[in-house]
Amino acid sequence: MTVLLDAQSTFLFTGDSVTDCGRREDVDRQLGHGYVRVLTSLWSEAAPTVINTGIGGNRAVDLQGRLQSDVLDHRPDLVSILIGINDTWRRYDSDDPTTVESYESSYRAILQQVAAQGSQLVLIEPFLLAIDDDQHGWREDLDPKIEAVHRLASEFSAILVPADTELNRIAKKGGPAALAADGVHPTPLGHVELAQLWHRTVIKEAG
Repeated sequence: MTVLLDAQSTFLFTGDSVTDCGRREDVDRQLGHGYVRVLTSLWSEAAPTVINTGIGGNRAVDLQGRLQSDVLDHRPDLVSILIGINDTWRRYDSDDPTTVESYESSYRAILQQVAAQGSQLVLIEPFLLAIDDDQHGWREDLDPKIEAVHRLASEFSAILVPADTELNRIAKKGGPAALAADGVHPTPLGHVELAQLWHRTVIKEAG
């Protein structure tokens, strides 16, 4: 399943800080300086209207709580979601875990409402580019959540962007810090790689 670019469409990107990426301080287009902005630079013609409603620090339950105003009220044709790394991270830095069941339940509630409105769904795997032994230990928590995203993508006929799989494959060559200095937040190169992966996965080129 792929999507044709259409100048009459609205694409909305939401999630945590990886999507936010300074968009609330971006006085130009409110896109931030990450993969969402990079994507718009790839669409020279027939570009859709693009909205970014990512908020740094969000977990799935936080996105669920603001879904109406930040997603549904925009009535987007396509909704791209990247959420989950904070559901893992808070277990390790704040002793505040999110169970897989709770994460999947919040995520499913989000998708049910977006799907009911008729938006095409794109789910991006939450990803980790572990830079030390401690972060390698996070995989125990994150990998089951990625599996939940796969289940939900299948359940809701969503396009799945394999960010964790592909970014870690790329990191084998240049090292994880080249893509995410702290293992979580992409570098400029990391955002370019994520944008290009999203584009390859989601967009069907016309003609």
